[in-house]
Amino acid sequence: MEKVTAIVLAAGHGKRMKSSVSKQYMLLRDKPVLYYSLKAFENSLVTDIIVVVGKDDISYVKEEIIKPYGFHKVAHVVEGGSERYLSVLNGLNRINDTDYVLVHDGARPLIKTNTINTVISEVKEKKACIVGVASKDTVKISTHEGVIDCTPDRKQVYMIQTPQAFEYSILREAYDNLASYQGAMITDDAMIVECLNKYPIYLVQGEYTNIKITTPEDLIFADAILKEYQDVI
Repeated sequence: MEKVTAIVLAAGHGKRMKSSVSKQYMLLRDKPVLYYSLKAFENSLVTDIIVVVGKDDISYVKEEIIKPYGFHKVAHVVEGGSERYLSVLNGLNRINDTDYVLVHDGARPLIKTNTINTVISEVKEKKACIVGVASKDTVKISTHEGVIDCTPDRKQVYMIQTPQAFEYSILREAYDNLASYQGAMITDDAMIVECLNKYPIYLVQGEYTNIKITTPEDLIFADAILKEYQDVI
């Protein structure tokens, strides 16, 4: 049986939330934000889960989130790095044996289990895929001076979410070559794989409800979405 490991990232501080509590631990309908994404992965076809958190939060996550809510698929809780990609690397380094890896932002609490299972099915066929939704807005590319440079075709513009999924060997190869990407602006795992310029990455249709908690109003949106879709999230 092929193994699928999920790396859930929850090491960020969320400065834009303007709160002393990290966004992944803020309460959303009486449960921590992190609870919801862990619940979705726990109920999915993933084999095991690695949670990446801040060094000082390891004990808290184990005792206040994983144990009370019975997340049995969580195999490790590891310390995060100073950058997102370093947190992913720390998670990768704790994997002993797997075939596929899904990387998800713990600050995306409304990911659906069905979406996760679709991504797993797709990555087994295509080896590298990411969740995204078509942009609803016209997108403009500007210069550093704030002058509009061009307008890409909206039909080709997607807002990328997580999870992002890869055959383990591909993601491992990409991270093993991190030193050669110096100077690159890395904001997601797909960019690291893109730097290899060897593997096509396919889009998987996501959900507009799969929002990321970044600013205070996002909690209001998330609460409203949970109220509407609580039976499927």
